[in-house]
Amino acid sequence: MKVGLLLGTSRYLRNDSPNAYFFNRIEATIKLYESGKIQHVLVSGDNGTKEYNEPEDMRDELIARGIPENRITLDFAGFDTYDSMLRAQKVFGQNKFIVISQHFHNQRAVYIARRFGIEAYGFDAGEVKKHGAFLTKLREYFACVKAYLEVKASVDPTFLGKKEII
Repeated sequence: MKVGLLLGTSRYLRNDSPNAYFFNRIEATIKLYESGKIQHVLVSGDNGTKEYNEPEDMRDELIARGIPENRITLDFAGFDTYDSMLRAQKVFGQNKFIVISQHFHNQRAVYIARRFGIEAYGFDAGEVKKHGAFLTKLREYFACVKAYLEVKASVDPTFLGKKEII
């Protein structure tokens, strides 16, 4: 695989403590890159406000951990998993990639990707076993329903923009 698609999440929780989902995804990405399984990282996430920018936060951490900046591409319009999968294909020209997130998230991401002819595989980052993890799993249930409906209706991503082939 040439490209790893790192799905965004916030660096900090609402109480300003470090987000284990974020750091576990970073670790998983570093493992894939250092092992040669991927040569490029597409970081897809939300940057809804000036203070909240998942792609830039993840890029900064990847660079701090040794991945060269020219090996990282940012997708600022990955507002949700569905958008991230379709934008990887339609904007960034990727029809085969490794999705990097936690197992529960990868299942949904790979389902979406494959329904649109993308050869996607999940690489599971470490799980989080804290109180917040329960709320994340509950949220995931509703996200799965939403993804299923979006796939069935072939909804367009929120924003496509111009092509930027990796």
